[in-house]
Amino acid sequence: MDRPRPRDAFVSPRFAQPATFMRLPHRTDLTGVDVAIFGVPFDSGTVYRSGTRLGPREIRAQSSLIRPYSHFQQVAPFDELTIVDAGDVDVTPLSVEMAYAQIECYVSALVGAGITPVAVGGDHGITLPILRVLGKRFGPLGLVQFDSHIDTWDEDFGAKYFHGSPFYYGIEEGHIDPKRFVQVGIRGPMYGPHDFDFHHQRGITVIDIEEVRRLGIDGTIAAIRRIVGGRPAYVTFDIDAVDPAFAPGTGTPEVGGLTSHEAQQLVRGLGPLGVVGCDVVEVSPPFDGPGQITALLAANLLFELLCVLARGRRAAVGSG
Repeated sequence: MDRPRPRDAFVSPRFAQPATFMRLPHRTDLTGVDVAIFGVPFDSGTVYRSGTRLGPREIRAQSSLIRPYSHFQQVAPFDELTIVDAGDVDVTPLSVEMAYAQIECYVSALVGAGITPVAVGGDHGITLPILRVLGKRFGPLGLVQFDSHIDTWDEDFGAKYFHGSPFYYGIEEGHIDPKRFVQVGIRGPMYGPHDFDFHHQRGITVIDIEEVRRLGIDGTIAAIRRIVGGRPAYVTFDIDAVDPAFAPGTGTPEVGGLTSHEAQQLVRGLGPLGVVGCDVVEVSPPFDGPGQITALLAANLLFELLCVLARGRRAAVGSG
């Protein structure tokens, strides 16, 4: 069976037909699928500006411009992997715990069928139920987190689960190997030095934005590879890792971040890692700038991640 392909832009205009991720077919029968891109329209775990529940819909629309080949990664992911738009997880907006259970159930079905999950948020809390599934399948995961915030707080307003706590519980529940966990781009005001107590206790590595500037892109990529290694790893990209000059459409923007080009370069450098799942989160269309530039960036980062997965498959086949 031929692999599903994005609609041919020379036959069907990019602005035609219902929007899907990168104009791929929308399929609910996932037999034979390698990678499922799916939306998680949930933002009830936000503590400042909501709106990321609308992220998957707008990212689909902006992804219509994606072309099928990466000159920079030298790969055509849709030729090497069977990739589809699997739709959205139907999540309740009324309960974080119920929503996490629904996400976990959905991702469990994918992973049980040997499908790599690629999630589009939604707030950053949606990463935790995905890590629960992949951690059970592969053991404690390496983790690359692009973000302006550490997201390792244990609670807020007396609640455990919100978009600032997924990696605290990912570690506490045993799904993340903290010594193979690196946070890239951290910046902005903190509550105090104690914010990093958990990092010191568990051995989490932080490459904050000043360190990224000091190391440069190549040095940062080398550090990520050294820390995470080639074993099963997860990549999560919070769009607020990027400066709001390039990505204003997010709930908790922080100035002084990555450029859109630096974000692309960093993701491209992940090729050698054994990535078993990934996500792009925290795109909030109500706060986006002219031309939906944040959603457009998110769509391009998704494409870069698909290229990373395709290169990983190519390397695995080559080594086998």
